[in-house]
Amino acid sequence: MIRFNRDFTFEGSEAQKTIMHEAMAVIANERSSGTIGYYNLPEASKTLVDAAKSLESSNTLLASGDVTDIAVIGIGGSSLGIKAVNSLLDSKGIKKRALHYFENSDPIDITRTMAKLKKANTLFIVISKSGGTIETTSIFKTLIAHFDLRLEGADRERVIVITDKGSGLSQFADAYGLGQYNIPDNVGGRFSVLSAVGIVPLTLAGFDTAALLEGAGAFLERFFEGKEEHLLEKACFLYEQERQQSINVLFSYANDLENFTKWYVQLWGESLGKIDATGSHVGMTPIGLIGSVDQHSFLQLLIEGPRDKTVTFISIDDFETPLTIPDVSLKHIEKTDFINGQTFNTLINAQCDATRESLVQSGVPVDGIVIEKIDEAHIGMMIIYYELLTSLVGAMLLVNTYDQPGVELGKVILYKKFEK
Repeated sequence: MIRFNRDFTFEGSEAQKTIMHEAMAVIANERSSGTIGYYNLPEASKTLVDAAKSLESSNTLLASGDVTDIAVIGIGGSSLGIKAVNSLLDSKGIKKRALHYFENSDPIDITRTMAKLKKANTLFIVISKSGGTIETTSIFKTLIAHFDLRLEGADRERVIVITDKGSGLSQFADAYGLGQYNIPDNVGGRFSVLSAVGIVPLTLAGFDTAALLEGAGAFLERFFEGKEEHLLEKACFLYEQERQQSINVLFSYANDLENFTKWYVQLWGESLGKIDATGSHVGMTPIGLIGSVDQHSFLQLLIEGPRDKTVTFISIDDFETPLTIPDVSLKHIEKTDFINGQTFNTLINAQCDATRESLVQSGVPVDGIVIEKIDEAHIGMMIIYYELLTSLVGAMLLVNTYDQPGVELGKVILYKKFEK
């Protein structure tokens, strides 16, 4: 399971109870009315798991066993969630196909990633909710040209499209008879990892996506049954502190959590950085750190810098890798011998605890999440936890959690640049 704890003060006053009750009512209505669809994905996406598994036999290329690589062409919400899950599970050795990401307009990265692939061994999955994301379509055109994808005959089975039904990309897929999965209209891109966006490529890669959905669904139900009160309390605390402590730091103690923190940064920043009904600019700036590395680069600022931050620690109870520090003594650095014989699992979690205690003693608001172990079910819980937390804080801030007008403005300006 996952353990949650906090070191910040939460009184549970009547005013706070009112804030939590009203926010809960908002998201309960979002769920029951169907206006926001991510709440339904843990259940609704089960059919996608079966569909993706069926594709293993119905798609000639997949059935042949020749496909060893999957190229994911997408950006932001169309790739970050997939990368987060893949990174966390990659070391388990359960994956049967490698995932490669084309998500940035960086020509060096595009060229480097293309060089890793062979057409005969690659399935291409193009993901864009709107169907017109310029980075995605530009890279897709490049891959068509580079790999001579003819989009007919055998090549037709080599490309899968994931997009909104009726989008330009959807119509393109229909025109060429390509395999297509649709994203529900009421599911935004950054909340879409448990939709076809994540479930299809992750299932084809070989991960247990049914367990991913089961973990997410179990936590979701417990929350709406009133059994995860800590989540409401944390949301209320962050809302109340937003004006003074405008930065929320996620300090993750495992390298494999790095892409999860990047997913969190988009989810939090794009959902909550808004102009509210009074015209005020609101939202906490999200920062993702990796321990113990960033103890040596950011901890000084956290402890003695501006008091404008709250910090959440994520640690893994059991890394399931019993690597031990050898009983070796080296001249002139014997002072570190006290750690000999300990596992790195013990060391990194002790570093996490020590860092957390140093922040508590320095008066920095802190809370923590301890994951028992890394598997699909626990990752599903973490995904839905942060999606629910984001929705709750958005409801408290009285903003539209699910739009992104600032991003759209940038797109308009970009298009105008190329119209000249």
